[in-house]
Amino acid sequence: MKRFVEGVDRDQATLFPECLDDWVDENNPVRVIDVFVDSLDLGELGFAGVEPQSTGRPSYHPAVLLKLYVYGYLNAVQSSRRLEREAGRNVEVMWLTRRLVPDHKTIADFRKDTGPAIRKVCARFVEVCRRLGLFAEASVAIDGSKFKAVNNRDRNFTEGKMTRRMAQIEESVARYLHQLESADRQEASKARAMKIDRLTEKIAKLHEEMQRLDALDTLRQEQPDRQISLTDPDARSMATSGRGSGVVGYNVQAAVDTKHHLIVAHDVVQTGNDRDQLARMSKLTKDVLGVDKLDVVADRGYFTSELILECAEANVTVTLPKPQTSSNKLRGRFVKADFRYVESHDVYICPAGEALPYRMQRVENGLTLRRYWTNACVACRTKSQCTTGKERRITRWEHEHVLEDVQRRLDENPQAMRVRRETVEHPFGTIKARMGATHFLMKRLKNVKTEMALAVLAYNLTRVMKMLGIGPLMAALRA
Repeated sequence: MKRFVEGVDRDQATLFPECLDDWVDENNPVRVIDVFVDSLDLGELGFAGVEPQSTGRPSYHPAVLLKLYVYGYLNAVQSSRRLEREAGRNVEVMWLTRRLVPDHKTIADFRKDTGPAIRKVCARFVEVCRRLGLFAEASVAIDGSKFKAVNNRDRNFTEGKMTRRMAQIEESVARYLHQLESADRQEASKARAMKIDRLTEKIAKLHEEMQRLDALDTLRQEQPDRQISLTDPDARSMATSGRGSGVVGYNVQAAVDTKHHLIVAHDVVQTGNDRDQLARMSKLTKDVLGVDKLDVVADRGYFTSELILECAEANVTVTLPKPQTSSNKLRGRFVKADFRYVESHDVYICPAGEALPYRMQRVENGLTLRRYWTNACVACRTKSQCTTGKERRITRWEHEHVLEDVQRRLDENPQAMRVRRETVEHPFGTIKARMGATHFLMKRLKNVKTEMALAVLAYNLTRVMKMLGIGPLMAALRA
């Protein structure tokens, strides 16, 4: 006889295990969280309340709240209210907190008030990874990704948004005024009077909205980057890879180990592009790893000549493609890469075989640039493929050899960009999936950095548990 799998009677008495520990398997990740937090000197890291007060109401030990948050970010439960619920119904959390159930305000205040110490906890686990030899190769991929803030796009104003919004209001006012004039020419009736009242009310509301926008525009122009966010003042409007799309949020920078895909260093910035981040993130990663030399691979968004030079001077070897800013290639003309530089004679050789000797030097935007050209261009048979001017001029930065080394490394290792993509985009995808559609829950840059530190700690914990296993990791943490 066919039948379904049947459950037990809800009214049947059940003999539970005598202790809570029997409900938690030996290979449960909560045991790693417990051992890791207990191995930390929380007072040294900057957590307050490590020692109980002699008077007043007893407080929760910071270890309890820290374990609760690490568990939450490891299991996609970041909200303080949801963590409060989990503490009262989730057996794993009951075991982890010894059946303590802090209220959501206590949980939220802990994350808000101990941000710097929480960020040190994330850095401390990276030190554990380094001690375990998981960063054997001093090689990382650096990239940035946009994370959404607690700020709707309609509550962020840039110059373009403000101009478009004001234009829409003016257009609406003009349309309603035209409808009002048409209503005035109609015969008097109750419907006419109601329409006039409705249009008058709409026009009045639009004038109020225009006054509000004028006030916001004044505040916007006082900001260094000429934009303002109303919900989270530190959030910024940033372009994304999708055409015509964007996000109001933060730019998260991460340096990811190319071997085990662990996040070595990270930061949260308000600038929407990555151009100014290469040297800073490279040096930060180098300090975290404690190495003399570092290999870094990044995408073309990080290409800045001065910062590549700064990396070279700091013993950081960079590999990244140069963005194509010239339109000559699209027009079927030669680009700078088609000209060969001969260092021994300090000349460029053009595609037609002519030598372009050094002519002059000048400083532009703080860069010392050398100019090369020849007078043979007028009679050259390939001039139409080269330039529309009198002669083709080539500009060379005084430290151009550093950029040439970068291009040479890319040519010798064409798989570098694939390695970068497979290395650094995986952590971002995992963290965003855990955070959900809203990403950050807190406002202000300092609080967002705390959230990101917890998310990175949870990601690294997950990776190391999968690589080493629960038991070996706990043994290493106790050592």
